Amino acid sequence: MGEIGRRRVLAGIGATLLAGGCVHGRRDPVLLHSDDFRHGLDQWLVEAEQPAQVSAADGVLDIAAPAGITLWFRPELSGPVAIDYTVTAISAGGPLDQVSDVNAFWMATDTRAATGNVLDVPRSGAFTDYDRLRMYYVGIGGNRNTTTRLRRYVGRDGDRPLLPEHDRTDPAAMIVPNQPIRIRLIADGPHIAVLRDGAPVFTMRDPAPYTRGHFGLRTTWSHLAVRDFAVWRL
Repeated sequence: MGEIGRRRVLAGIGATLLAGGCVHGRRDPVLLHSDDFRHGLDQWLVEAEQPAQVSAADGVLDIAAPAGITLWFRPELSGPVAIDYTVTAISAGGPLDQVSDVNAFWMATDTRAATGNVLDVPRSGAFTDYDRLRMYYVGIGGNRNTTTRLRRYVGRDGDRPLLPEHDRTDPAAMIVPNQPIRIRLIADGPHIAVLRDGAPVFTMRDPAPYTRGHFGLRTTWSHLAVRDFAVWRL
């Protein structure tokens, strides 16, 4: 990431935090991790329900999956953090070019693991395999691009709490095919937020926040192109 790009990201994070009511007497955010997707998949663990096509080259993480798939970022994160990436739902006539499910998990821990580390527990990639995690989840354009939802998972089978204000069906919250969107996920103590191109999609105040865990890219039966991944200490 060049210096100009870094300054733009820092300015964007600052504006985002102010807009979301998250104001601190802190220094500028510090870059913790990044992936420019030019050096393969070493930083990611793939869990795929069915054989999928996943590659990281030439600045693009390309995910083409016929069923559920999660890519876990291997380093564990601890808050306060902001997670940034650009994602495009590809619609170009391919069999997997179904515009749906620009999803993510963050601050995820697994109740079945002794230390909570999600990488210590194998999963099939099926969506129900993630019920035992404690984490935040966002699904943009889920259910074949008809719903956009925020959930706070509590680590119990079959229990995926969903508040009415975190269940959107309006067109503005859906995916536009082939249009890149910049996603920012924030976990800053009780302040949890999802932003799209700098505008809040969801904000939540969590009185018992998840302050550490892993980030995972998630989709199902779709074709996504991801670029410019970065994690910042707030």
